[in-house]
Amino acid sequence: MNAHIDAHVDVDVDTHVDARILDYAAVGIGPANMSLAALAHPVDGLRGAHLERRESFSWHPGLLLPEATLQVSLLKDLVTLVDPTSPFSFLSFLASEGRLYRFLAADFPAVLRAEFNQYLQWVAGRLPSLTFGADVRSVDFRDGAFQLRAGEHEVTARHLVLGTGLAPSVPEPFRPVLGPTVFHSGEFLLRSPDVTGRRVVVVGGGQSGAEIVRHLAVGAAPDSITWVSRRSSFLPMDDSPFANDLYTPEYVRRFHALPADHKARLLERQKYTSDGIDLQVLQDIYRLSYRDEFIENNPGRLRFLADCAVTAIEGGPDEWKLVVESSGPDAPAVLAADIVILSTGYAHALPDFMAPLAARLRRDDGMLVVGDDFSVAWDGPAENRIYLQNGARHSWGVADPNLSLLAWRSAVILNSMLGETRYSV
Repeated sequence: MNAHIDAHVDVDVDTHVDARILDYAAVGIGPANMSLAALAHPVDGLRGAHLERRESFSWHPGLLLPEATLQVSLLKDLVTLVDPTSPFSFLSFLASEGRLYRFLAADFPAVLRAEFNQYLQWVAGRLPSLTFGADVRSVDFRDGAFQLRAGEHEVTARHLVLGTGLAPSVPEPFRPVLGPTVFHSGEFLLRSPDVTGRRVVVVGGGQSGAEIVRHLAVGAAPDSITWVSRRSSFLPMDDSPFANDLYTPEYVRRFHALPADHKARLLERQKYTSDGIDLQVLQDIYRLSYRDEFIENNPGRLRFLADCAVTAIEGGPDEWKLVVESSGPDAPAVLAADIVILSTGYAHALPDFMAPLAARLRRDDGMLVVGDDFSVAWDGPAENRIYLQNGARHSWGVADPNLSLLAWRSAVILNSMLGETRYSV
């Protein structure tokens, strides 16, 4: 295990870490827990460790398409909206790397996702509390503290922070046939499929599906690209000022206090404030389709099937037949494909290492009960909390898995652990 631990934590993972009980242990190093680490870094006396099973940091490497951009403001980084003076801000990164003026002159309409990943890697290299190559296998609670087992080493902490992210959501019909020619969009660049002269079907009408369709249409030479969505059309994200008000601390506090059935109705109504497609991407795709049809004399290379559901997949691995159901008269009953890319989203699941504590967590209709400090209700001592990062959409609303309130949520958790208002929230 990498012994890269923050000096102010004063622990050594190679010499039995529980020699001293930490204030908290955070599992998973993505933007959520990295935000927590950045805000915790200047807090004197706070002892925490951040553990990640991967050997190094990378943010959705399978979707770091060169043309993909963030759907949020550059100010919605790890720290700025809570602590604008933090040395871990995106602007600090630009200045440190000597590109601030060039960035301003370039006047990008949105931050390139690849550059934001560079920023996150830059922050990761400056936070000594992060430990990579630490695969947490189990978490239990004994003697008034959480005991985390990672390989042959144990970390002991008063509080636990879960930030293991979302898992790819794969519809049941596709699970038995996952492989080199049927895979989730999160693996796209990792697999780097050869699409030359092949029939590609992209299933799913959200942002990742749109980005892959655009990428294939611009930089590859597939025989055809068919984009299938259950949605009534390929719908843009609602990025209006009033929609963005849903991504503020004031609103999510109000949402959190609502009855569960009211929350469920609002989540459905507010879906396209986060789950729609960037308008620029839709415009690019439509223009590429126009170019194919009227300039390149290649109509039909790009095909769009909205209001369609793929209900079964047959054949393979060299050719697949996708059974399609639709209320529209023009949709085919069967689609032939050489490669199927599933842009079917992500879902939160309690990580396997939580099995020893799973029965002690309180649920309502199968969903974890998450409090106003993002701690999960459980039957253990109140002074020992389990905090949940990026897994409480049902409780906190559409903003929960979004970057918009990343810093705010980390500040709420940090204040709760400290028992004082270190950051204004």
